Amino acid sequence: MNGNTMDSRGPNGTPEVLDTLVIGGGQAGLAIGHYLSRQGRQFLILDANTRIGDGWRTRWDSLRLFTPAKYNGLPGVPFPADPLSFPAKDQMADYLEHYAAASSLPVLTGVRVERLWREGGVYVAAANGNRWEARTVVLATGAERKPKLPPFAAGLDGSIVHFHSSSYKNPEQLQDGPVLVVGLGNSGAEIALEVSRTHPTLVAANPPREMPFKHGRTAARFILPLVRFVGLHVLTLGTPAGRKAAPQFRDHGAPLIRTRARDLAAAGVTFVPRVRGVQDGLPLLEDGSQPTVTNVIWCTGFQEDLQWLDPALAAAAGEARQPGGEVQDPPGLYFVGRNFQHSAASATVTGSVHDARRVAGRIPVRHAANSNGRVALR
Repeated sequence: MNGNTMDSRGPNGTPEVLDTLVIGGGQAGLAIGHYLSRQGRQFLILDANTRIGDGWRTRWDSLRLFTPAKYNGLPGVPFPADPLSFPAKDQMADYLEHYAAASSLPVLTGVRVERLWREGGVYVAAANGNRWEARTVVLATGAERKPKLPPFAAGLDGSIVHFHSSSYKNPEQLQDGPVLVVGLGNSGAEIALEVSRTHPTLVAANPPREMPFKHGRTAARFILPLVRFVGLHVLTLGTPAGRKAAPQFRDHGAPLIRTRARDLAAAGVTFVPRVRGVQDGLPLLEDGSQPTVTNVIWCTGFQEDLQWLDPALAAAAGEARQPGGEVQDPPGLYFVGRNFQHSAASATVTGSVHDARRVAGRIPVRHAANSNGRVALR
C-alpha cells in the first residue's frame, strides 16, 4: 500500500485514534507488527521507503548477511533458503516484502514521518499532508537514519571522489587511483576488501576487534548457534557482563565477523593511522602524514536522527536506554531495533524479533480492535 494520500479514519470519517502506530517497516517494525496482530491490536506501520525491504535493497551491491538463513526469518514465516547459507541483501529485502503481504500487516509505504508530538493525551504523527493519532507509538527506525560524517570531510579537495558508505554501491563509482577507507567496522572491512581488487586501498582505523573463528558454513553449523545464545541471553542489560559490554557495542559496533584484518592484509590493503582532519585538501592522519588518494569512503557509521520528534519527545528518547525499550516519561513511547537495546544481538534480525516480542508485551491494551487487528483505510 502507498500512504501518500491516506490517513486512518473511523466509521464517521473522523480521524481514528489507533491503539499503536509503528514508525519504520524494516524487520523490527514488521516483527512487532506480527505480535501486535496476534494480540488483536489496532495498529498501523508507516515506512519511508517506496517498497518494503528497500532499507536492504539500497545498500551496496555485493552485501550478504552475516547471519545464516536459519536465523533471518520473522515469526511464522521461515526464510526460504538453505539454512546454512548467507543470503544476499536483495533476498532479505524480497523476504521482508513477502512477509508483510503473507502476514497481512497494515503497512503504508512512501510515508516519511515529518513530525511526531503529543497532544491531548495521544501521539500525533504528520507526513505528506496527513496525520495519524495513536495512544502508543513504537519507533522502529533503528539507529541507521542519518550518516555520520566528520565535519572536516567537506574540506577535501574537489578532485577527490568521496562519499559515505551508505552511498557506496560498487567500485565503479570510484575514479582511478588509491582509495582511503576511513573506519573499520564490518561495513568498512567488507567495502575495503572489495575495492582492493580494483584499486590500491588504504584503511585508516584503530586495530579492530574480531570474532575468533572463521566465518562460513562450518561456523553456521557449529559455532554461530553458541554465539547467538550468548548474544541473546548472556550479554544483556540484565547481566553484569552485558552491562559492561554494552558501551563497546553502542560506541564501536560489533567485532569484525566475516572479513578480518588478516584478510585485508592478504589482499594488499595498507593500514594507516586514523584520520584527524583535512589539510590543504588532503586527509591528515594522526601521525602527521598525508596520503595522496583520489577516493575516500567514509565508513564512519550512523546516528539517530531525532529532529523530527517534538523537542520534549526527542529529549526523552535520547535518554531512553531501558532494557524493555520503553520511555518512562512521557508514557506510551517505545523503541525497537536499537543497537544493544536489550542484548548484544539486538541489531541482528533474531535480536530484533526478541526485542519486538518484549516491547509488544509491555504495551498496555487500551481498547478492543476489529477481528484481525487491522486499520480501515479510506
